[in-house]
Amino acid sequence: MARDQLRLPSPEIESSPANEQLVSVPTWLWLDREGWGSVSATASVPGVSVTATAQPVSVDWAMGDGSSVTCKGPGTPYNAVRQKQAGPSSASPDCGHTYRTSSAGRPDNAYPVSATVHWTVTWAGAGQSGQFPGLTTTSDGAFRVAESQALNTGR
Repeated sequence: MARDQLRLPSPEIESSPANEQLVSVPTWLWLDREGWGSVSATASVPGVSVTATAQPVSVDWAMGDGSSVTCKGPGTPYNAVRQKQAGPSSASPDCGHTYRTSSAGRPDNAYPVSATVHWTVTWAGAGQSGQFPGLTTTSDGAFRVAESQALNTGR
C-alpha cells in the first residue's frame, strides 16, 4: 500500500541550447532539480506502519535520432557565465548528446525526445525492510535540430 501511495514527479526536461539544437554542437541535458530527490509514503494499519521511499538513480534519454544516453544523475544545468570561459561548444560534464544530422523533414521538423528516470524503492516497517522492483517515470519532448552553414570567402 505504501508503494502505491508514492507520488513520483514527472521529469522536467531541460536543455541548452534551449530553443533549437545545432548539428555538431553539444547539447546539454538535465532535469529540473526540484523533481530529483527522494519521495516517501507511509501506509498504516492498527499497530503497524510501513514506509516506502523512492530515490532517483539514473536517467535514460532517447534522443530521437536513434541514439540513447544514460546519465547517473539529473545532469548539470548549463550556466552561460561559467561556460563563457570554456567556449560555447563545450560538452556537458555528465549528461549530453551531439546531434550529427538535422531534424528537417521529420514530423514537425523535430526529433522526439524522452527522459525516463529510474527509481530504487525501499521499504521499512514492523521491524523489517526490503526493496521493491524499481519504478520509472517518463516525460516526452521534441528537439528541433538545425544545420548552421558557414561561408568561407578565403580572404
